[in-house]
Amino acid sequence: MNEQNNKPPESHPLDDSLSAYQEKVNAVNQRFPERSPEFTTGSSDPINRLYSPKDISQGAGFDYLDDLGYPGLFPFTRGVQPTMYRGRLWTMRMYAGFGTAEESNERYKYLVSQGSSGLSVAFDLPTQIGYDSDHALAEGEVGKVGVAIDSLADMEVLFDGIPLDQVSTSMTINAPASVLLAMYIAVGEKQGVPASKLRGTIQNDILKEYIARGTYIFPTDPSMRLITDIFAYCADEVPQWNTISISGYHIREAGSTAAQELGFTIANGVAYVEAAIRAGLDIDTFAPRLSFFFNAHNDFLEEIAKFRAARRIWARLMRDRFKAKNPKSWALKFHTQTGGSTLTAQQPDNNIVRVAIQTLAAVLGGTQSLHTNSKDEALALPTQDAVQVALRTQQIVAHESGVANTIDPLAGSYYIEAKTNELEAAALQYINRIDELGGSPRAIDAGYIQDEIMDAAYDHQKLVESKQRIVVGMNAYIVDEPPPSGLLKVDLSVGERQKAKLNDIKSKRQQSAVDSCLADVKAACEGNDNIMPPILNAVRAYATLGEICDVMRGVFGEYQQSVSL
Repeated sequence: MNEQNNKPPESHPLDDSLSAYQEKVNAVNQRFPERSPEFTTGSSDPINRLYSPKDISQGAGFDYLDDLGYPGLFPFTRGVQPTMYRGRLWTMRMYAGFGTAEESNERYKYLVSQGSSGLSVAFDLPTQIGYDSDHALAEGEVGKVGVAIDSLADMEVLFDGIPLDQVSTSMTINAPASVLLAMYIAVGEKQGVPASKLRGTIQNDILKEYIARGTYIFPTDPSMRLITDIFAYCADEVPQWNTISISGYHIREAGSTAAQELGFTIANGVAYVEAAIRAGLDIDTFAPRLSFFFNAHNDFLEEIAKFRAARRIWARLMRDRFKAKNPKSWALKFHTQTGGSTLTAQQPDNNIVRVAIQTLAAVLGGTQSLHTNSKDEALALPTQDAVQVALRTQQIVAHESGVANTIDPLAGSYYIEAKTNELEAAALQYINRIDELGGSPRAIDAGYIQDEIMDAAYDHQKLVESKQRIVVGMNAYIVDEPPPSGLLKVDLSVGERQKAKLNDIKSKRQQSAVDSCLADVKAACEGNDNIMPPILNAVRAYATLGEICDVMRGVFGEYQQSVSL
């Protein structure tokens, strides 16, 4: 037997004082027992009573430069910009869209007038899955959860009076992302704004649709091709555009833990990088325009640690695994949205407090842009008054709280650093397991990621129903309250109005030009040419979203979700 292995572990300089502390704890607990035998994070991970230097000096120890460094430098744990919010505040990007393009345009102008520094477009479900408003499957859904966009004509109205060279726009669209991006480019052309000056982000993250959200159209392989074609096209033509927002938000909304949100999201990012490299793209050409999208949940300190761990994991993967040379390729930039699934229909004013806590977590975690949910979103699309409170929450944190005046102010906290390390290690375990399964697309096809999230969601729900996890106003501190009033309701006539607009567009456009453009889209799908140029030409000719997506359906087919038994 190896004698060295039998040596007792070396004592830590703090051991004696910690023993004295433990004696004090035992004495106090005899008189005033702690509230619970075990404390856990929002992800059900155990939390120690106290954190000390011992908790960050295990194993290889804690090295400031290797593990933290300085903001703007590898490994970016402390932030991606050298001066962070001392230089420029995060983009306050409010997510909005409902009904017709005219109605949404009014909301966008209101948000800009109230100090929103970026727009974020919500599309209705028919648009998200590539159907026009007159399709049978769109009946009753037009304009309900976002704005209906059928053709370039709708997009022109949506951004009427909003100069695209002065705003940054994010579009939450995935399966038909290439079509909506083409429409945005075409609107810019009509405003006299060249594609090279357009700024914003397109979500364009189809893998999380298979995992958590469900608004997919095409199978995984052609979907990945559509994404890498956008990477290549924008690198040359729309260089200021973030070509993908790799989303952990919806993974968390589906019930994942913080570690799963990190692991599965970054594994998806790895899959996109690998697909782009296989398509012949140079990593330092497209990687600087990749961005991420995370959820801000209620466990304040866990969320801050999650954001810091995300930057460190990505920096090391991009530099060491993919050999990217440009430091901008190593820096993980991300948008945050406060947690929609944490909002309650009961006592909706409580949601203002939840959103404020989540806003602080996102800012202390170093986000680049932020959307704050409105208090009434558990009940309906938000009213204008509720949106104003949500935006004011960001502005108060920015200008009154003081947290934006110094960079990463919680760095060096024993708990924050220990939790950052813990989440990094847990996320890397998931990433390694997905690598073993052949990458995210294959892990999705096998149902592995979906099963892991469903198990976590089930465990969380059991804790809520047993009241082991308190949700204020829902399973504790309940009051009698009147039914909600004053909610935003989308008029069902929106669908009929959209059908009329479609008929009008089709009667006025040059059909032969549309047919020719759609034939070019089909040829590009069947061949190896980049799909973006023919889609852009089709959009300019006022081919509709549904017509273009139907051509792609005909070539690529449709994805069938595997069912786990």
